[in-house]
Amino acid sequence: MINPTTMPHDEMLEHSLKAQSLLLPSAASRRALTNFFTRALSAFQSSSDSAQKLQVVCTAPPASRSHASASAAAQAQGEPYPQSPAPIPPAKRPHTLIVLDSSFNPPTLAHLRMATSAVEDTIKKKGNEKDITGLRLLLLLAVVNADKAPKPAAFDQRLAMMWAFARDVQRALRGEEDECPDEVLASGPGPKPHTTNNPEAEQKPGQQGPDISVDIALTSKPFFHEKSRAIAESEFYKPPAEGEKDTMEQVILAGYDTLIRIFDPKYYGPPDPSRKGTPIQQALDPFFSRAKLRVTMRPDDEWGSKQEQLAHLESLLSEEGLAKMGGSKEWKDRIELVEGRKDGEEIVSSTYARQAAEREEWGKLTRLVSPGVGKWIEGERLYVVDVKPGDVD
Repeated sequence: MINPTTMPHDEMLEHSLKAQSLLLPSAASRRALTNFFTRALSAFQSSSDSAQKLQVVCTAPPASRSHASASAAAQAQGEPYPQSPAPIPPAKRPHTLIVLDSSFNPPTLAHLRMATSAVEDTIKKKGNEKDITGLRLLLLLAVVNADKAPKPAAFDQRLAMMWAFARDVQRALRGEEDECPDEVLASGPGPKPHTTNNPEAEQKPGQQGPDISVDIALTSKPFFHEKSRAIAESEFYKPPAEGEKDTMEQVILAGYDTLIRIFDPKYYGPPDPSRKGTPIQQALDPFFSRAKLRVTMRPDDEWGSKQEQLAHLESLLSEEGLAKMGGSKEWKDRIELVEGRKDGEEIVSSTYARQAAEREEWGKLTRLVSPGVGKWIEGERLYVVDVKPGDVD
């Protein structure tokens, strides 16, 4: 029997997200960030096929008290700020990489809760909340056809929202209130002085929550098992030498609807005669050997109630269900179910967020997306219909 893990109610998270600034990031700071991601996207598109498996374009590193004073000093001296974001590889292979793979169109509070609860639960399971060395979060955007303009938000704009979202995740984990608008975009763009000897994460005096690195990456791979392999083999994450055991576990965050697609045999091609197993086993056996799925249930009119979803998954992952799809019984132990929206809570989705922005209902948008993301959407007038040149300040 699969028992869902109740997602903890995070009062610090809610307190942090209530602090909404009325000011928006400046057009200059938004333009600099958009230009960076436009160049990163172009470089990814023009790279070789092997490089397109996975490319980490930047990292939002842990905050440090010294960063605030350093940025203030730079501004006082008239030095250019913010710097461009930059990828910051880990010093050694992470023991846990939490992966949030989404279209980020836009990232919402539902995504934020998925990410923060996964980080917090992972730390609790490790048994030492102060030692979070080797734990990272990866925000992954699949660019399957990057030369065709995506709608309704371009890929470079999604990357910029992912950057703002990464900072929102970090502040929510630390239990901090909202930053000033430009600091949302500027904080942590590159290597910073650290107050500890651990460049991966910090637990500062008086700090209420963990502080971890958040990577932002692009991939051209459309399927989860292909993305997972690309992550495992990426030089960015210091892969083990051939023949050595891989010590990094991937925790893939997914919604209920995504889980249903993962277990649909139609997404897997004909079997490779040189390998054992069915097509779905050939794809997912290696996947589940390196990764586990953390699945957030999604009760709604389309996917049914919590009880209906649990019943369907019980059937799907039963011995009979796995045999019918050509799967392996070991997969069941690599899947964790967690509760998402509780009864009576407002439904949060990217669709609703786009609709709120389209109608310029900025107050409603703040209930659907995190502060930095909301400011970016309003400042860029993303999703607003009939935005004319000069309308964006």
